[in-house]
Amino acid sequence: MEKRIIRTIHDLCTSDRGVNPEVLEEVITLAFEIAREGREGRRVGTMFVVSDTENTMRRSKSMILDPLACHAERLKHLEDSNLRETVKELAQLDGAFIVSDSGIVESACRYIDASSKGIRLPLGLGSRHVAAASITKHTDAIAVVVSESGIVRVFDDGVLIGEIIPDEWNLHPDDLAQRPQ
Repeated sequence: MEKRIIRTIHDLCTSDRGVNPEVLEEVITLAFEIAREGREGRRVGTMFVVSDTENTMRRSKSMILDPLACHAERLKHLEDSNLRETVKELAQLDGAFIVSDSGIVESACRYIDASSKGIRLPLGLGSRHVAAASITKHTDAIAVVVSESGIVRVFDDGVLIGEIIPDEWNLHPDDLAQRPQ
């Protein structure tokens, strides 16, 4: 199972797509942390949209004043431990995080405004999942959703392509970096 997921991530991050594999891996690792830890004793759901930032920003809007606006880029990089904790806190709010291919969290609390026409998802998935499928259908972005049930799902081209239960899969960040032979 592990190699199949790693291969899927590797396949998504081709030079033609323009998706940075390190950034996608970092987002998935952060999604696992949010799914496992929650906040204040409860599960938290959120969404990350990775890559194709310009198109994603055009197809979304701020739901509230963006809490990351006007901060220096060096403070908004995914590798910064302070930002990671900030993202975990902001994940309690509605909306998506928009992450650039360079690993900068460009915006938080974004309402995704992309048509869901033609989107087909398994029963039981809610509006966050529909938004993830929709934005990936209309852009070259990849969406990573943390469900309040603790499951991390990955969407590409309007389709659910991966589903991981972090509590049952003891994944370490170094495991994602390994490429299949």
